[in-house]
Amino acid sequence: MKKTFLLLIFLFTCHSVEAQSNETNGDPYQKKNEIKLNLISPLMGAFEVGYERLLNKNSSLGISAFKVYDHSANDDMNYYISPYYRYYFGKKYASGFFVEGFGMFTSIDGKKIYAADNITFTEGKDVYDLALGAGLGWKLVTRKGFVFEANAAYGKLIFNADKTDHDQVIKLGLGIGYRF
Repeated sequence: MKKTFLLLIFLFTCHSVEAQSNETNGDPYQKKNEIKLNLISPLMGAFEVGYERLLNKNSSLGISAFKVYDHSANDDMNYYISPYYRYYFGKKYASGFFVEGFGMFTSIDGKKIYAADNITFTEGKDVYDLALGAGLGWKLVTRKGFVFEANAAYGKLIFNADKTDHDQVIKLGLGIGYRF
């Protein structure tokens, strides 16, 4: 009885390991997670990092976080957190050309109120708002699992656009990352 039980456990374990290895075959294209760093954001005095979960060959869900550290380079935006959905049109697993729909929770500086001399101004309070938008891009995945991505997206503020100097948001990215 003991031998039969051990044999069944052994066979089940072997089958389970084989099923898992067949699922990805060590192929970096079919791994399900990505982390990315935006290389353009330091030019805007900010830092942006993202995580993406691949749902299948053609779609994924992700989130990115953007934080400004140099307000002289980026005088309006403070930070944003942006969840997104992507649909891929490439032949390889979750790569190639994609379209994106996103939401964004953002903190933006309030309206600047200029004095009569049009030189001095008083900054308003920070404005928190939600934005919705769409974008497109291109993703390349190497055999080693490295990810290179370029994307652009445009959206509109929904609730408090009248309290800021603009009513739109733009996301630009030239990213590098790793799929695991």
